[in-house]
Order: sequence, then structure tokens, then C-alpha cells
Amino acid sequence: MTSAYERLEQKFARIAVLNEASAMLGWDAAAMMPDGGAEARGEQLATLAGLAHEFLASPEIGEDLEAAAPETDWQEANVGLMREAYIRATALPRDLVEASVRAGRACETIWRAARKESDFAAVQAALSEVVSLTRESAQILGQALDLAPYDALMSQYQRGITAADASAIFTRYEAFLKDALPRAEALQAAREHESLPPGPYPEAVQEALARQLAASAGLKFSNARLDRSAHPFCGGTPTDIRITTRYDEADFASALTGVLHETGHALYEQNLPAAFARQPVGEAAGMAMHESQSLIIEMQAVRSDAFLSHLAPILTQAFGKPITPPALKRRLRHVERSYIRVEADELTYPAHVLLRFRLEQALLSGDLAVADLPAAWNDGFKALLGITPPNDAQGCLQDIHWYDGAIGYFPSYTLGAMAAAQLMAAARKALPGLDAHLAQGDFTPLSVWLAEHVHGLGASLGFNEILTAATGEALNPAHFEAHLTARYLA
Repeated sequence: MTSAYERLEQKFARIAVLNEASAMLGWDAAAMMPDGGAEARGEQLATLAGLAHEFLASPEIGEDLEAAAPETDWQEANVGLMREAYIRATALPRDLVEASVRAGRACETIWRAARKESDFAAVQAALSEVVSLTRESAQILGQALDLAPYDALMSQYQRGITAADASAIFTRYEAFLKDALPRAEALQAAREHESLPPGPYPEAVQEALARQLAASAGLKFSNARLDRSAHPFCGGTPTDIRITTRYDEADFASALTGVLHETGHALYEQNLPAAFARQPVGEAAGMAMHESQSLIIEMQAVRSDAFLSHLAPILTQAFGKPITPPALKRRLRHVERSYIRVEADELTYPAHVLLRFRLEQALLSGDLAVADLPAAWNDGFKALLGITPPNDAQGCLQDIHWYDGAIGYFPSYTLGAMAAAQLMAAARKALPGLDAHLAQGDFTPLSVWLAEHVHGLGASLGFNEILTAATGEALNPAHFEAHLTARYLA
């Protein structure tokens, strides 16, 4: 007879398969699905979410959780994660789960057209429905988990980090940026710069390079695809990874760095512990940790002096244009107060996240009405970066997250950037020849180190526990500030 723990493993594996199916349908909706399929796709995803919720909230799982006798530390961690998932599921009614998915899919579809037209009014009602349902879910989850409503949402994306934790970190960074940004701008203006030659940079060449560089970083295309979408992302499953990007023939850098960013996510998924596949403990340790893995590749390694010296001649040969390391540095490490988060430099990027962090808390609490979001966005942006978006497409309509129901996600981006700097500092200490390898285009030492200290741990440890084991301390923003100071203020 199977034990209670073994039955739990079987049941959670079944739930994981449903979630995998949802992930693939989500990728298809972004990359392949015709516009006319949106309504049916919303119903498909809602039904799958409802089924997964029904299985997870079943009394049998509750009984097996009571009876489970884990025999190893990994099994103990797995049961702990299962128990939290069960508490969440039993707290939320199935009809609320399905309604939230339907509302998110419907709102996202409207948002795609609204963003193109810079027409917030077109999506306001749909977003109001998403926010209302999210608020209801957050209140229920907060009571079940003994957390504030917004903390309950944050914990869906990165457990162990609260709004108070993030607020303290972001407030510190806001003070750092106030001094660092004008200094970086002044130093940048005083230097002579080389520029990249003008385009066109053919899409086909960009795509071939993206595949080449992703493979050199360790991505296995036998288990991965690269496609196009309006908003670049990495999705799919650990054995069937789906990366998307968008191309601009006037500027190759956005697509290439975007693919390498998503490759960092993909490497994390590829290297998760196979022995616990489709188990909670075999998943990533959260989205802040996930963002650290994308950013340690894109920002820490790819934009380093060492790697750019390797990349420049490759680009020169591929595009038939003279591309030098200094010109690449100017393009990839240019500091500018800009409107679009995904195009922001790493010095100003946290300001974009801080704005969203504050606004989504206000939306959730009801202190900010959805109708007032565009004005609040513009005022907040002006206060942080001194500029005002010219339209809502470059303001509150630019990101998919809220319109798809992902409220509480944004803090993970900057927490991940800070963790990436901390991990890279530790990797350089452990691997004295790391930059010499990057100058040869060799990611192997870094990939092996990350696989040992992050990827292979799955969710057996939390965010700060992984950082402590790998670097000797919990998240410390000083490492990120030191990285930015060395790169932009020296």
C-alpha cells in the first residue's frame, strides 16, 4: 500500500500536469493564437484552473497531509509547501478562482488593443473587475494565512518577503538613486562615446544570433523554442521551455538582451531537481529568485566588460557592420530617464518598480480608484524620475501584469536584481577566473556554480535562505549599490 506521503506526491504531480497545460495554453495565446480565439481560451484556462483548484482543495489531500510522515529534509520541505498550497486552495471558492482567470484573460485581450491606441478608458471597466476580484481573493487569503492582503498576494510570487521588507529596501534605493542618477548622467555626458552604426539589422540575423548566444549560455534547444510575442517572456515547463521576444530592425540590442534575460529564466527551469519534478519542492524558489537568475545572465554577465569584448566581433561579422565594445557599452549601459520599464537601464529600473509597488498597494486597498490610475501614475513617475509620460501607452498601459491579474509580482524584479548582484559578487570570489571565461564567451563556470547554489536547490529553501547559503548573508542591497557604483559612477 502507498503511504500518505506517496499519495500526496501522486496528487500534486497530477495538479502540476494541469498547470503545465495551462502554461502551454498561455504561451500559445501570446505567441500563436488568433485574436478570435481569446474568448474560448479564457474559458479553457478558467476550467483548468478550476480543476486544479478542486483537486488541491479535496478532503483527501487534507487527510493525507495530516497523516504524512516525511522521511527526509526534502520530503519535509515538500510537505510544508503542500500544506501552504492546501490552505490557499481551501480558503478560496472555486467560482472565485475561475472568475478571476476569466476576468484576467478578458482584460488582457482588451488591454492589447487599448495599449496600441493609448486608450485607458477602453480597458478601465475590465481592469476594475480584475482589481475587485483580486481584492476579494487577497482578503480571503490574508485571513487564511494570517497575512495582510497585499502580503498574501506577494507570497504567491515570492514567499518570505513582505511589503514592509520591500518598502524598506526600496526607500533605501530611492535615496541612493537621488544622488547617483545625476552623478551618473554628468559622468556620462562628459565622456566621449562611440555609437553603433545605423540599421537595418535584419530580423533573421537577430534571431539566429539570439539562438546562438542562448545556446552558448547553456540553453538546450532540444527542449526549448524561441518565438515572437508582444511582451517577451519565458514560459512552458522545465522540459518544454518557451521563450518569446520582439524584434526591431533599427536596434538589435533589445531583442538579443531580452532573449538572454529569458535564457536566465530557462536555465533555472532546466536545472531544477529532476528527482522532485512536478512537486512543490522541485519548483523554483520564487519569482524574485527567478528574476535574479535572468538578471545575473543579462545584466551581470552579458553586459560586463569581459563579455562585451567577446560579443562585439561576433556582431560585426553577423551584421557586416563595425561594432566595437565601446559602442556596445554605450548602447547597453546608457543611463537615461525613460518611460518604458522593459527598456530602462539598471540604475533607473528600480524606480519603475517602486512606482508600481506603491500604486498596486493603493489599488488593492481602495485608496486609489482605477479611474484615477493614469493621473496617479504620471504624478508618481514625475516625482521619481522628473519626467511625465506623454501618453498612457508609455505610462500605465505599458505592462501586461495588472491587466492579467498579476498584482504583487512587481517587487520581485528589483529584489531579483539585488540578489543577482549579490550572487555575482559571491561567484567572482569563488571563481577567480570567471571574467576570463566570459571574455571567451564561456558561461560554463557561472552556470555550474548557479546550478549548485541556486537551481538544484529548487524550493527546498526560501529566498533569503538560498542567498545566505550561497553568499553568507540574506539580501543586502549594498551589493547592488556597489555594482552600480563601479559600473556607472567610477
